[in-house]
Amino acid sequence: MKCPACGSESTHVIDTARELTGNIRRRRECTSCRKRFSTLERVVDTMPLVVKSGGRREAFNRDKIMNGIRTACTKRPVPAEDIDRLVDQVEAQVLALNRSEVTARDIGDMVLNRLRGLDEVAYIRYASVYLHLKDLESVKREIEKLLAER
Repeated sequence: MKCPACGSESTHVIDTARELTGNIRRRRECTSCRKRFSTLERVVDTMPLVVKSGGRREAFNRDKIMNGIRTACTKRPVPAEDIDRLVDQVEAQVLALNRSEVTARDIGDMVLNRLRGLDEVAYIRYASVYLHLKDLESVKREIEKLLAER
């Protein structure tokens, strides 16, 4: 592992921790400049294909989910760590299905279920696009459902 400060390839691991998502976080130290830094290792699993509503298939794209959630959370008091955790949880749930294909609808439902508990405004923003809420009445019904669940 190359040191980000000096570029030396002489580093050693100080501490290793496994996260709930299966990622491995390593705390490292450069033996040349003594700079400490962390690395994150992610197990590379074969992700299933995503079946879109029209039947088209595409590779699972973590960044696409991340961008949608970030857009929904724009100008909301949602820490970046919570968004990362949400995406990690959705990715882990998709892997846990142990299927070669998963529908975009299933993934959207996973995101919505988690966003509901994270931030209600972000949930409504995401739902308005994902559920194709086309008018104020449909948005109102979704908000009323959310309020009824409280």
